[in-house]
Amino acid sequence: MAHHISQGVQTSGLEAVVRTVPEISPTSEQTTPAIPEKGAIYVTKEDIKNCAGIITGSPTRFGNMAAPLKYFLDSTSDLWFKGDLINKPAGFFTSTSSMHGGQESTILSMMLPLLHHGAIIVGTPYSETALQNTVTGGTPYGPSHYAGLDSSLPLSKDEITLCKALGKRIGLLAQKL
Repeated sequence: MAHHISQGVQTSGLEAVVRTVPEISPTSEQTTPAIPEKGAIYVTKEDIKNCAGIITGSPTRFGNMAAPLKYFLDSTSDLWFKGDLINKPAGFFTSTSSMHGGQESTILSMMLPLLHHGAIIVGTPYSETALQNTVTGGTPYGPSHYAGLDSSLPLSKDEITLCKALGKRIGLLAQKL
């Protein structure tokens, strides 16, 4: 999903930078390497402070964002004190294993910290016809993906369309703001 969203951002004329968050451990002994072995590099507070817009994604965990993302967002109080994220457009996306796995509540859980930061929350308007036609994932809160119980289902055409639309919308709004 992040790949398709970044394609949408790029169609707006902005550069998209994909980042991830490190896993967290229930014990304090585990450490994470500074650079992941594969995939996107870890996000820093400087990354979100210096970007034009923020698009946050998480798998759904019982209708909520995953703990590693929550842990990262909980560490951004210093950005809040300085108002570093005020007026940045922010969008959200998620993926679930079941059709009714809490897609919208997961996206809402990701919105809350950024509302406190003063970001401008951006959803998917119903003018995106894929939102009206989808039978897999997609919400006005932001793109979602129904991955199936074994997480093997590919993104549908509508889900891809909605991902690209959110990226483009965030990019265009970032330029206007």
